[in-house]
Amino acid sequence: MKMTLTTKSPDSRSTLAQRGGSARADRIFSWWTLGTGLLVLAVLGLILITTVREAWPAFDAMGPRFLTERIWDPNPATGDAIFGALSFAYGTALSSLIALLFAVPVSIGIALFLTELAPRRLRGPAVTVIDLLAAVPSVVFGLWGILVVAPALVPVYQWFHDVFGGVPVLGSLFGQVSSGRNFMTAGIILAIMVTPIITSITREVFSTVPRADKDAALALGATRWEMIRGAVFPHSFGGIVGAVMLGLGRAMGETIAVALVIGGSTNITANLFAPGNTMAAVIVQQFGESTGTYTAALIGLGVVLFAMTVLINVLAQVIVRRAEARMKGSR
Repeated sequence: MKMTLTTKSPDSRSTLAQRGGSARADRIFSWWTLGTGLLVLAVLGLILITTVREAWPAFDAMGPRFLTERIWDPNPATGDAIFGALSFAYGTALSSLIALLFAVPVSIGIALFLTELAPRRLRGPAVTVIDLLAAVPSVVFGLWGILVVAPALVPVYQWFHDVFGGVPVLGSLFGQVSSGRNFMTAGIILAIMVTPIITSITREVFSTVPRADKDAALALGATRWEMIRGAVFPHSFGGIVGAVMLGLGRAMGETIAVALVIGGSTNITANLFAPGNTMAAVIVQQFGESTGTYTAALIGLGVVLFAMTVLINVLAQVIVRRAEARMKGSR
């Protein structure tokens, strides 16, 4: 009985070695991605822990009143200092909301124009200009706002007050105009600053819509707007919300530009033309002169701002998931 021995050819051995190397590379890649993801969570956790620890003297002194008190008086003539974040949280939310009201429609319009209507030779220069606008330092926007925009808008604000001042509800929104440094000016400057961010991300999301979906809608007799509403927007909803959330985060955390144009007043009012302040702006305005509990209170404002951004992003994710589930159920 003759027995034959089979040996692996050099080519088969090299193939097995390549497969082993690929498997090892896959494991290394998996560990690397897991480590980077955990690193981000660890950094966020350390930021939260260290800032809460530094802000604890103010939290301990004020208790829940730190969130509900509207008075901010670090140097009272008599009695203890009062640190209330409510006015600054209100100013942060109001100026950011104004910014989104202006920026989101404009950004979506620009993104739709670049992806659906603009000639090919125009898209490149337009994208470059938008990216350059995103690279402008915030202090430049602030100086431009306080030197040019704020004085130019005072007559416009006064016209709105004269026309709508006596109308119920609208009169409270368009109240007396003291100067151009107010909530509305801060919101307009923030809108200009966040428009490039929202536009760039939204444009990339719109470009991922399958061409077949667009062609199918047009073949069924849909107009261009009906195609955008029925094919582009549903497919891009999650990305649009993500772009808006990134813009909102930029608006809520902006410091120098807002500090220059918002007026620096501790104020809660419905009047959009009144001066106010935000949490980020008051930190940069007062941190250099603070000590002790005063410094802890300013750090506490940062903790509140961090919590607000996390809460808003969680709510946005819930909205996106429910909307996507609703769209899948309707198909």
